[in-house]
Amino acid sequence: MTQGAGGGGADSAAPRVDWDAAAAAFDDEPDHGLRDADVRRAWSGRLRSWLPVRPGDVLDLGCGTGSLSLLAAEQGHAVTGVDLSPAMLERARAKLAGHDAVFLTGDAALPPVGERCFDAVLVRHVLWTLPEPARVLRHWRSMLRPGGRLVLVEGVWGSTAPVGIPAVRLAALLAPLAGRTRVEHLSDDPALWGRAVDDERYAVVWSSPVTRTAP
Repeated sequence: MTQGAGGGGADSAAPRVDWDAAAAAFDDEPDHGLRDADVRRAWSGRLRSWLPVRPGDVLDLGCGTGSLSLLAAEQGHAVTGVDLSPAMLERARAKLAGHDAVFLTGDAALPPVGERCFDAVLVRHVLWTLPEPARVLRHWRSMLRPGGRLVLVEGVWGSTAPVGIPAVRLAALLAPLAGRTRVEHLSDDPALWGRAVDDERYAVVWSSPVTRTAP
């Protein structure tokens, strides 16, 4: 969520943002801070349908101030959050105090988690900012346990000079990974954003095959 600090995007260049400076006001956006009860409830419901039903290990990349991390933790998951911004992570740690969560400073493209594997990798509004998205997706795929999920919330924003990654493009990037891909359009749900929107916003849930052991 706060990765785009100048890296090349999948379809366009990401703007330069000083995320440490932006941290204090970041949660003022309805879909960032989830302070409104209706917005929070909308994201909680979506997240419950995207993440595995059974509590597991969730890696939240570009986690920002940890709003989605908190929802995942409240649903029973153990969360590892990664972000480039120490100021964002300071707020995330405060927000998730008392929950099963750890936050690490690092690059979403190469998370500093060693050889750990996860039941879900959750990434919101980050992939479009990263160079070589196909390579990044392969790496994220390698971090999943059998049956794990990539949960990718992305979009295309702006009319004059749009930035982002269209859903059809992201689905095509995932196709070689030999899993199951589901696209869920989000633009028509104003509860998620705190207002009506007319740009392309969506989630892709990619599920890896479940490895079966021989009897």
